[in-house]
Order: sequence, then structure tokens, then C-alpha cells
Amino acid sequence: MQLRLSEFEVGQSGVIKSVSGEGRIRRRLFDMGVTPGAEVYLRKRAPLGDPIEVTIRDYELSLRKSEAELVVTEVKE
Repeated sequence: MQLRLSEFEVGQSGVIKSVSGEGRIRRRLFDMGVTPGAEVYLRKRAPLGDPIEVTIRDYELSLRKSEAELVVTEVKE
């Protein structure tokens, strides 16, 4: 099942399939290690849903909800 990273529930994990967006934002995500094939795990979500904290490539990363919406993943069951 494919979901955007912004739609994950706390504790869900998956593999990144694609990163949309253009220019600086896409480059910034790639520089932070958000690339196709990487495993991602949603650790925390702020009380109002923004930002979220994920574990990717063995480190913790905080992403804005708008950034997480650009990341399409294949959810692990």
C-alpha cells in the first residue's frame, strides 16, 4: 500500500518510492537523505501535526508536513 509520509501514523514504517517537488525543496530533501529506497519510520508527531520526526538512515530527522507530503512510500505491513 502506498502512502505519503504525511499520512503515516506514529510507529509505521516503510520504504521511500519517490520524492516529488521541484528545485530547492527537492534538493534539500535529497541532501538530508530522503531518497528512493531508504527505510523510514515515524517516531513522533507534534500535537498539531507539524512537524513530524522520522528515523531515516539511522538518524532522527524533523520534517514539516508540507515536506512530508512530497514523499511517497510503500508501507510495511
